[in-house]
Amino acid sequence: MNIYVSNLSFAVQDEDLRSFFAEYGEVSSAKVIMDKFTNRSRGFGFVEMSDNAAAQKAIKELDGATVDGRAIRVNEARPKEDRGGDRNGGGRKPSYSNNRW
Repeated sequence: MNIYVSNLSFAVQDEDLRSFFAEYGEVSSAKVIMDKFTNRSRGFGFVEMSDNAAAQKAIKELDGATVDGRAIRVNEARPKEDRGGDRNGGGRKPSYSNNRW
């Protein structure tokens, strides 16, 4: 099961995130999402656990827990939405008209 964790302190790293969930069962992966321009944490991450029962227990017990002075939010991750995008973003077509304002 893929778990979404938000409101993380910017000091939390991948290994910290892994250790929060490890006491509930085997953690397949733990990743704090980093900003690609500043290389700083974006304040959220994802944890993958192979045992769904252990993952549900972790979600129930860790949601609202205080970590580094912040109440974290823990939920089952939703599938990534298809934004319908091409490289122009959002599926919008570029405008090639010569209309002037």
